[in-house]
Amino acid sequence: MELKITGTVTRILEEQSGESRNGPWRKQEFILETPGPYPKQVCVVQWGDNIDQFAVQEGETVTAQIDIQSREYNGRWYTDVKAWRIERPGPDQSQAPPRMEADEPFPEPPDQADGDDDLPF
Repeated sequence: MELKITGTVTRILEEQSGESRNGPWRKQEFILETPGPYPKQVCVVQWGDNIDQFAVQEGETVTAQIDIQSREYNGRWYTDVKAWRIERPGPDQSQAPPRMEADEPFPEPPDQADGDDDLPF
């Protein structure tokens, strides 16, 4: 099943990075506002080299091909909307980045080794 969401990038949040047991990681979230009479704002996350490859800019309209993943931490559930491809409208779709291999996993969120009740990501 292929999931897509189209909208206008209204905000780009600050990039986050760190170290986990799998090595260094980077992530950046952006807010995508859907069109229509009842627009919705969706926080979309992009990981690693996709941040530079997609080069999402505020104000542009994009279609994000996404995976949705939920995980439990301390009895609460958290959901990520992860972009694995960004498409821009126009006659030339050849500029869209290539799709990641289907068996290539998303990086694990960093471990919380200091015992804080902060979110694990």
